[in-house]
Order: sequence, then structure tokens, then C-alpha cells
Amino acid sequence: DTGTIVSFKPDVQIFETVDLSYETLSNRFREIAFLNKGLKLSISEPKSSQSNTYRFDGGIVEFVQYINRSKACLHEKPIYLNVERDAVTVELAMQYTDSYSENIHTFANNINTIEGGTHMVGFRSALTRTINDYAKKYGFLKPNGEALAGEDAREGLTAVISVRLPEPQFEGQTKTKLGNSDIRGVVESKVSEKLFEFLEENPKVAQACISKAVLASQAREAARKARELTRRKGLLDIGNLPGKLADCSEKDPSKCELFLVEGDSAGGSAKQARDRTFQAILPLRGKILNVEKARLDKMLKNAEIRTILTALGTGFDSEFDITKARYHRICIMTDADVDGAHIRTLLLTFFYRHMEPLIRAGYVYIAQPPLYRVKKGKTETYVFSDKELSETVLAMGQGTEIQRYKGLGEM
Repeated sequence: DTGTIVSFKPDVQIFETVDLSYETLSNRFREIAFLNKGLKLSISEPKSSQSNTYRFDGGIVEFVQYINRSKACLHEKPIYLNVERDAVTVELAMQYTDSYSENIHTFANNINTIEGGTHMVGFRSALTRTINDYAKKYGFLKPNGEALAGEDAREGLTAVISVRLPEPQFEGQTKTKLGNSDIRGVVESKVSEKLFEFLEENPKVAQACISKAVLASQAREAARKARELTRRKGLLDIGNLPGKLADCSEKDPSKCELFLVEGDSAGGSAKQARDRTFQAILPLRGKILNVEKARLDKMLKNAEIRTILTALGTGFDSEFDITKARYHRICIMTDADVDGAHIRTLLLTFFYRHMEPLIRAGYVYIAQPPLYRVKKGKTETYVFSDKELSETVLAMGQGTEIQRYKGLGEM
């Protein structure tokens, strides 16, 4: 056999760690295999005996199907376009799902452009124009009526855009944004042309896509009215803080903490244990709405979410202003069981979808309550897992008392 072997050793003076992550490398290999149909890539880690081989003859079509593997899709097969112009190749695979958020991945010469760039701008513009042109031509919209917004056309969309071009220019500190200005025009014109042709040739797929966008437009208008009503009622006014919020006395937000706790029982225990100078407690009634599966107008009608919005005071989505945050530390404190984990996930989803800057700024925390209290004489130890319990009991010896906490209310 012939071939080339490339070996390297990371320099400890340059890299923070020289221990390469198998999971990270494996995910990257999978990504490259998706982007290059028919390419076979293998990875192995002798120390852990882990190995994987990737080959996808369907290319980015399989990539979209992989991303949507646990979602309900509105049409069976992803839409696929492959166009060329001026030494630039544009590959696009896209599929609509019943979700309410977009999931678009862009690549330039196999590099993951996570910050987007000119190819992303061109695609978004082409999609919005094409969806509107088709909707008006075939009666989904009135000829002189209001057009669908870009966010309407992208709701529920999963897409992978891969461009190949000579001399790519990358921008940003991490060089993950494509900056070639001519690429926008290439992507916009060719995708518009070919996507419109596809929709005309596949009316059932077109109907699923356009109907989704029209419903999104109607929901957006309903959400706008709900937002205006919210604003008029002073939802974010500090004078309208929810009655069940046990606020703190400190006025400097950078010193204040808000604990979101599960139910009134846990709220009572938390209020007794807190330092009322800088710690506020907000009990929540059960599980909040799953915002991943709900439109904005429905979200704003949910009492628990309205309570959180009022307490934080930052606004949300495009109107979010982190400088108005009343607390710089928001602690999610739920029971150490399956229901508690579910509530925690729902809260994190809400923050990620509608208040993402809070997470990026490091304002959101997860409190980890213990599962057990182990006591022997006057010595008490709190443990967080069954394994740790066994080790603690063994270390403390005979005569230990074990208390299993069923919830925060017992602590």
C-alpha cells in the first residue's frame, strides 16, 4: 500500500491542552464527510478503544436529515440545489419542520462559518424573495398585500449551505465569517432562480413551505399585538413586581441574586435560608411552558413566564437590554430528580431562546442540591450521588444516619 502519513505533536507552550478531544474530532470528521459526498473518513483512539468511520453518499442532504432526525418534517425529502457561477459552487439542502426556530449552518471551503457571512446574507435574501414571489403568484398572499418577513420564511427551517470559492476572505476575530462581497450576489441570484423552479415543479412541497410561512406571519402579527398589550400594561415596570417575589434590599444589580425555585414549599425553605440583603426568591408553579414548541403570543400569555420577565426587567428578543437586568446572578434551583431536571431544561430553553445574552454574559447559574445528608454524631456531610454516598458511609464508619432528600422543601 502507498500513501502519506502526517504526524504532529501539539506544542505545550502554545496550546492550553495537548489532550485532543475524541468527541470534538469525531464530530468534525462527520461534518467533513457530510460536506464531501462519498468521502470516507475514519478516526480511532487506541487508549479508549473508540473508533468511527464516516461516509455519506447523500452529502449535505443526509446532513439535513441527520440534524432533523428527531423532528417532525413537513415534507419527506430535503430540497437540494447545486449551482455554479464564476468558479463558485453553491450547494444547498433545506427542509422545513414543525418547530418555530431556524437552524441554518453555513460553510465555505469546508470551514464552518458559524458567524455566517455573505453567503448567509445571500441565501436569506433569496429565500425571502422567492417565498414571497411564489406565494403571490399562486394566491397564498394578496398581490398588493403585506409581504412575508424573512423570519416568517425561515421559521422551522433547517438548512445547510456550502460554498466553494477561490481565495476566500474570512472576517472576525475567530475568522469564522465569510467576507467575499461577490458571493452574496452569486448565492442570491442562483438560489432564487433554482428554488423558484423547484417550487413550481413540486407544488405539494411548495404548499407545505408557504403555508408554514403564512402561519408564521399571522403568529408574528398576533405576537406584535400581544407585545404592545404587554408594554401598555407595564409588564416590565419595576412597580409591577410579582407578589410572590421575595425581593432583596440591595439596589446594586451586580450584587443581587435571584433564585428561581420549584413550588411554594421550596420557596418557603429558600426564604428562610437566604440573606435578604442580596438574595431574592421567586417560587414557580410547576413546569413552565416549553417555548421551543410555542409561538410568542402563547408564551406571553403564560403566567410563570410573565412573572420571570417582570422580575428580571430586561425585556426579551429584539428588545432585550441587559443593562436593565435587576439581578446579575440568576440561579435555577430545582429538585434533584427527573421532574426537577425537566423544569431546569425548560427554564434554560426559555433563557436561550429569548434572553440568550444573559447566558453569554455569565448571569445564569444552576444550583445543585444534595441528594443525601449523612450524619454521625455532630458531623454532617452532604452528598450528591449514590456513588459518593457509598464512599462517604465507608469513610465515616458505622453509626451513620442517612437522610434522602425528596425535594428542596425538606432542606
